[in-house]
Amino acid sequence: MLNKHNVTAVILAGGKGRRMDGKDKGLVELANRPLIEYVIDAIKPQVESIILNANRNQEQYSRYGYPVVSDALADYQGPLAGFICAMKSSTTSHIVTLPCDGPFLPADLVDRLISSLTDNNAEIAVAHDGDRMQPVYSLMPVTLSNSLGSFLDSGERKIDLWYSQHRVALADFSDCPETFRNINTAEQRDRLQNEGMLS
Repeated sequence: MLNKHNVTAVILAGGKGRRMDGKDKGLVELANRPLIEYVIDAIKPQVESIILNANRNQEQYSRYGYPVVSDALADYQGPLAGFICAMKSSTTSHIVTLPCDGPFLPADLVDRLISSLTDNNAEIAVAHDGDRMQPVYSLMPVTLSNSLGSFLDSGERKIDLWYSQHRVALADFSDCPETFRNINTAEQRDRLQNEGMLS
């Protein structure tokens, strides 16, 4: 039976941070803590293990004590490149993916994704905020690495397009849309700090 002990969390910190003036978003501070620390703290009780996907500052990320894996594809090819390198590095049957810049994870994120996957006999479970799919919050078996590898080898990079090739269940998170409130710009970070949501 699929449970947290079969799941590795993959925290995606491999982007360019274009809207953050090129800064490494996982290391950008919110209320004096790097964003990735909020994500690690929230997901750690929900999974068996954690992998950090980073394409720079690997030494800084390694200080958290988790494996740091970099994309095999050069030049920041998007989240799917992070998915596949984590699939190949994981020692569990499934991975749950999430970005490094979303500090408001619910305590039952993984449980909800697992329920959605199993209840619907799906291959992939993806979070839905009530309005739209949130594609980087997903749960999938590592056995999909061959499918994903073929997709990437064909030159495709669009996450929704790859999902459409598989049985996808949408996990309902409409009751906690703040889960998907991420930080792409310095202005968004400052607004969050001023709102006091982290106290």
